[in-house]
Amino acid sequence: MGERILKLVMDILSQPAVLVALIALIGLLIQKKPTSDVIKGTVKTFLGFLVISAGADIIVASLDPFGKMFQQAFHVKGVVPNNEAIVAMALKEYGSITAFIMFFGMLANILIARFTRLKYIFLTGHHTLYMACMLAVILAVSGLKGVPLVVVGSLALGLIMAVFPAICQPFMRKITGNDSIGFGHFSSLGYVLSGLVGKVVGKNSKSTEKINFPKGLGFLRDSSVTIALTMIILYVIIALFAGPSYIEKELSGGTHYLVFSLIQAVKFAAGVFVILSGVRLVLAEIVPAFKGISTRLVPNSKPALDCPIVFPYAPNAVLIGFFCSFLGGIVGMVILGFTGAIIILPGVVPHFFTGATAGVFGNSTGGIRGATIGAFANGLLITFLPVFLMPVLGDLGFASTTFSDADFAASGIVLGNIAHSLGSTGVTVTVVGLVLVALGFGFFKKDKADQSTQIGA
Repeated sequence: MGERILKLVMDILSQPAVLVALIALIGLLIQKKPTSDVIKGTVKTFLGFLVISAGADIIVASLDPFGKMFQQAFHVKGVVPNNEAIVAMALKEYGSITAFIMFFGMLANILIARFTRLKYIFLTGHHTLYMACMLAVILAVSGLKGVPLVVVGSLALGLIMAVFPAICQPFMRKITGNDSIGFGHFSSLGYVLSGLVGKVVGKNSKSTEKINFPKGLGFLRDSSVTIALTMIILYVIIALFAGPSYIEKELSGGTHYLVFSLIQAVKFAAGVFVILSGVRLVLAEIVPAFKGISTRLVPNSKPALDCPIVFPYAPNAVLIGFFCSFLGGIVGMVILGFTGAIIILPGVVPHFFTGATAGVFGNSTGGIRGATIGAFANGLLITFLPVFLMPVLGDLGFASTTFSDADFAASGIVLGNIAHSLGSTGVTVTVVGLVLVALGFGFFKKDKADQSTQIGA
């Protein structure tokens, strides 16, 4: 019975749609909204996140054959970073510990948001699960066991869930034009890097959304059309290199390789279109609903939401960011090959989601130049960081995959190396010390009402 309850709780917390709908329900009930408004707000939030997930699934399904075609075309082998794959392997051994760290880590996040300047409640459930899993692995390798492992892991997770949205918030204010939502996706270091690069290189560079197309190319102003046409060109080129025999035998089920490529390319554009629709639906409901929690339980708090939340603000930057990040991944792969290091292959899915987001962040500070160069920098970052993460993952470090996003790698590298140098005691002291420092800033800050706008400014 206990295991079934644990599974129920873990499944609720790891499903973004269920988690965010639950948050919306609580927020609306706290505000004592009419029953009809509570039902409408909860269901539409649930629906919106499922729409976003459906769009993401379409994109992942269309990019999977693209990645295989790329490897076939250029005959490269190595480690392909993929969060889902590495977590699936780790949960076989660390499943229960991961569940406990995830549950108590979310409680720690709420408490840290309540009593510190880090007023962000992280609502991207699947990334919370992935981070909890990575922390479980690294802390177990360091020698921690049982209750101390859960306590240290939970405190570390709660702090990480509050810190990374905080460093993104100055850019989120610029992107959205307000301060009502935070950003909750664990590749924040790449996005912040892109935003900072944009500041340096983007002086007088116009926004990606103000690209002027000739009259005859006016249809390119529609981002869905632009994405579809661009992906068709890219897919067909890669298909020509991969060859018809491989594609028709291994991927398309006998469908002509060019027809297959055309369909996958337009499916990608359809996925982006679906995501943008879901984001608009969620934003219309979650922000008003979250005011109840912000007002009563955690004053001045903000919901930190998944990366597609910024896509509608700069659709052109989404596509530019993806390409430039993927290019950065290819350049990084070549550099690793020349240096004799582990070769990290550019995973198309992580480069789409992190690259697209980096493009939006870079565009917010540096226009077209910021989006292109900033996303390229993100591509390099998520290529090199996994090389340094793999040695601290114990037996999992020898797997054919690893964590793909920058914050996982950075957090793992820091904690893993502390554990290697100072042991489990050093990790415990470091994590507890950082939490106490955060609490100290919260308790001793005089102007608490303005805390959330001060962080990162």
